[in-house]
Amino acid sequence: MDILNSNKLKAWYQASRPPFYIATFIPLTAGWMLAVRSGAPYQAGLFLLINIFAVMVHFATNLANDYFDHVQGADAGGSIGGSRALQEGKLSIGELGASLWVLYIGAAAMAAGYMWLANMWIMSPLVLFSIFSSLYYTAPPIRYGYLGLGELFAGINMGPVMVVGAQWIIAGSPSLDAFLVSLPIGMMVAGILYYQSMPDMETDASVGKRTITVRLGRKWAYKVLIFQWVIIYTLILGLVAGRIISPIAVASLLTVPTIVKLLRIIPGIQDWQELNSYGHYIRKLYLLNGLIIVLAVRV
Repeated sequence: MDILNSNKLKAWYQASRPPFYIATFIPLTAGWMLAVRSGAPYQAGLFLLINIFAVMVHFATNLANDYFDHVQGADAGGSIGGSRALQEGKLSIGELGASLWVLYIGAAAMAAGYMWLANMWIMSPLVLFSIFSSLYYTAPPIRYGYLGLGELFAGINMGPVMVVGAQWIIAGSPSLDAFLVSLPIGMMVAGILYYQSMPDMETDASVGKRTITVRLGRKWAYKVLIFQWVIIYTLILGLVAGRIISPIAVASLLTVPTIVKLLRIIPGIQDWQELNSYGHYIRKLYLLNGLIIVLAVRV
């Protein structure tokens, strides 16, 4: 593989989608700050290692989704899902397959090496769960993303697994506070995946991909989107009321007009593929609320 070619590097960037790593960085940082708040040293080097492992799994997840969705026809025709690097001929199916071997073996080796050196084999269920979830979101025979379980697994991984996992590694033991803080974060990431499935409802249904939105249909998919964000804001305010995070987190209410604006736009759209162009609203909501939570944890 000519991976040093500039065009090829751009293709790998497109397929791995690095800007979306912010979805992973926020829960890891929240866990790190919770550990520091409990009296643990910063251990920036260890936090960097956690991020290297997370980057490998994050990139592997995106590449695996492209690979298996392409093989199973989910990204064909009018679908707007995935990075489109395969469909545009920028990468071959063989190149993607080889990259998956490198990333998954590298991530597993790195995690095993750390657990061996730190004698923290108790972390192995979290590591195995994250790698399993990454691969089998679209990979047969499980393909849990095709069964409407994608949002659930995303919420668990980007919430409890990452927040509690990072806090546990830095502090040496898990905490209930980390689990509670992880809930709105995980739900927001699940919400991103949920919204991204809305524009592809018809193409997903045509290839047997039974996402939650496909199962709900337009009317209820829209209502569930509203319910998700009501729960998210309720959880954040609950953390403040319980004195688990600083009252600064009340600032999350400043983002309410953004979700209200999006919710007003959706009913007027006939072709739901157009919703893809409004996905930035959901991503901004996650970024702003995630950063507010991280700040509220540390202050």
